[in-house]
Amino acid sequence: MARNSKLLTAKEAKDIDRRAKEIFGISTLVLMENAARGVAEEARKVLRGEKNVGVFCGKGNNAGDGFAAARHLLTYGVKPSIFLAGRVQDVENEAGINLEILLKMKQKIIEVGQENLYLVKNKIFKYPLIIDALLGVGLQGQVKGVVKDLIGIINTSKAYILSVDIPSGLDATTGEVLGCCVKADRTVTFVAKKRGMVIGDGPKYCGRIVVKDLGIPLYKGGGYAV
Repeated sequence: MARNSKLLTAKEAKDIDRRAKEIFGISTLVLMENAARGVAEEARKVLRGEKNVGVFCGKGNNAGDGFAAARHLLTYGVKPSIFLAGRVQDVENEAGINLEILLKMKQKIIEVGQENLYLVKNKIFKYPLIIDALLGVGLQGQVKGVVKDLIGIINTSKAYILSVDIPSGLDATTGEVLGCCVKADRTVTFVAKKRGMVIGDGPKYCGRIVVKDLGIPLYKGGGYAV
């Protein structure tokens, strides 16, 4: 259970991650692993023995959470279909590390561009659960391109939708929909709720909000010094 009742802005959420590394030496990769474990736990509650899940990933840290969550689900016998908005070679840093692990496990990654969106449309209705890891709290500007198209496709599905940290397309600070937004049934967020989840359009898009702890030690005074 998370220990912080404060509503975080996008900047504050990113500052917590930064300070975890600077003060405690907790790497982004460790935080990503902890986040992924929390997502996988919630996904298994939704699946209730079902095996198919569609995991939609972008190229940033939010995608890294999604890749790692898919790996955890694989170890439990779940069969994730992983859709990448872009190309494998463009995923870098910690997200790239988690993607590379999946590739070493011989997990197929479906690279999605404008030319093959029809494949996603044909597959989307086979999944009882969709995990949205396209965009995170660092989103700036309107959602565009293939990510926008994928959000539209996800929202047409009849699946239960679980968003990672925040529904893709929602401003974590203002609650504004930045062009389009995944309409989640459940959002697994980390450390504390984001301010944009409870104001503006946030309540309409987040569904049930579950807060997971990332294992970041409390600062002096019992908070996260944001």
